[in-house]
Amino acid sequence: MQTHQTTVDPGEIAKFEAMAAEWWDPNGKFKPLHMLNPCRLDYITAQIAAEFDRDLSKPKPFSGLRILDIGCGGGLLAEPMARLGADVVGADAAERNIPVAQVHAEQSGLDIDYRHTTAEDMAAAGEQFDVVLNMEVVEHVADPLGYLTACRELLKPGGLQVCSTLNRNPKSYVMAIIGAEHVMRWLPKGTHEWSKFITPDELFDLLRKAGLDPVDRQGFVFNPLTWSWKLSDRDLSVNYVTASVKPA
Repeated sequence: MQTHQTTVDPGEIAKFEAMAAEWWDPNGKFKPLHMLNPCRLDYITAQIAAEFDRDLSKPKPFSGLRILDIGCGGGLLAEPMARLGADVVGADAAERNIPVAQVHAEQSGLDIDYRHTTAEDMAAAGEQFDVVLNMEVVEHVADPLGYLTACRELLKPGGLQVCSTLNRNPKSYVMAIIGAEHVMRWLPKGTHEWSKFITPDELFDLLRKAGLDPVDRQGFVFNPLTWSWKLSDRDLSVNYVTASVKPA
């Protein structure tokens, strides 16, 4: 891996390297992401379809689009994007995630370009994408503005970034840290640092400072009765997602 200036936090990377082999276990340490994934995909596919005028009812509607999944982990988002016809690059700063993702993609018959690298190094190399998926990463980096600026540089003019993270308030502390890490034990203790969570207004401000135009934000809301997630225009109190575009 190249050594350009980076916003990677080594401590955060170590946490995810320790969990790498469990990415595709729906009942393992990434159970929350497996549960959330259908809701995330609904939002992502709708935003891409709207931005690039694609018909999701057609076979491989994302053909011709180059998509980067930054912080790709084991490929939970990269694989669906490839199935929809996109040319997908999955990048992760945690080296151990990459062979896990590569093996699973090969077993699934998918051609995905997985790389152990960072947003900064890819931007320095001049890589360009129609879409950057930046899901649950920004709360783990050392410099959110520097990281989002690198992501903007990776977008073609008119490109779309979808970025999700966790709100910072007492409810998110109870739900994401006490609930998910200590009570339900969905994640190892210490996976998240509440102080690094970002409010929706703060994220919109960071996106603008990075040179992007925020166009949408919605909440991911967990229903403990149905054990499922849904999108919400109103409730961004814990998990939420944003869409922003790079000016043409």
